[in-house]
Amino acid sequence: MKSNKNNKSILITGGTGSFGTNFLKHLLEKRKDFNRIVIFSRDELKQFELAKKFPEKKYSNLRFFIGDVRDKDRLNMALNDIDYVVHAAALKQVPTAEYNPFEAIKTNIIGAQNIVEASLSNNVKKVIALSTDKAAAPVNLYGATKLCSDKLFIAANNIKGNKNISFSVVRYGNVMGSRGSVIPEFIRQSKNSNVITVTDKRMTRFNISLMDSVEMVNWSLDNCNGGETLVPKLPSYRITDLVKAISPNSKIKVIGIRPGEKIHEELITTSDSYQTYDIGKYYVILQSIDMKTSQHYKKKYNGKRVKEGFSYSSGNNTKFLNVGEIRKLIQKNIK
Repeated sequence: MKSNKNNKSILITGGTGSFGTNFLKHLLEKRKDFNRIVIFSRDELKQFELAKKFPEKKYSNLRFFIGDVRDKDRLNMALNDIDYVVHAAALKQVPTAEYNPFEAIKTNIIGAQNIVEASLSNNVKKVIALSTDKAAAPVNLYGATKLCSDKLFIAANNIKGNKNISFSVVRYGNVMGSRGSVIPEFIRQSKNSNVITVTDKRMTRFNISLMDSVEMVNWSLDNCNGGETLVPKLPSYRITDLVKAISPNSKIKVIGIRPGEKIHEELITTSDSYQTYDIGKYYVILQSIDMKTSQHYKKKYNGKRVKEGFSYSSGNNTKFLNVGEIRKLIQKNIK
């Protein structure tokens, strides 16, 4: 027998990454409605280390699957009797994707297609795919692959037929302190010298904590209807203020923008504005003809369409973190 209220199963791809590890902790501590949680990733060492933190004797509902989203046969096996999928696996480093484009395409695009097809074949009920601000008007290959991935998941709602399944996308900005992010690098530079390298002083970025990203995905599991891209309302920070918060006495060395880098990131473009609704804590971008989902958000969340031409950029944001606020967030979130 498949799922009832307290008998549901969930699989997390990329489950040993920064997000996956914290989302797993949230599921084990805060949600009692999943009797089976599967971590799916290709890194056996990280799985081994995670299994030591969450031993089977204490967490009998937790399972680990070695596998790659590029391998559809393995996904089909892993998704057997799974109700929910959170797809967090991706090649995420901008320079890595620029230098290894075929590999980024195989993981981020072909991997997304494999998730869609395997989920349809296994009668999964809901798929939540994690995206990035770099997928909005992309200028680098990573963003372009994630835009393709987003399109695949949203379009999957059109081919599901009578299957009881929905596909949704969650798009957010830079996760504070995640592996490969700028803050740990700035901290490292400040400890080694009094010089911090910045590509451009005008640069701004959105900011979200790992726990906020976890809460957002948790919300989407319970509330997303399918066919939408969920976008959080986030504060921005100026890169120069970030440097001051980390090391106020360090000098800034400008090294120039890297290939595929933007001055300001976007979460919602002006082209998206025609299908975007404000639902309070979040925005939702809908398919242009998705009347069912638009009515869902209008009625349940009093959703209101944003003005035509609206855009949501880290540069035009109404909320910017000051140096003190950034410093407090770093002290709270960076260990």
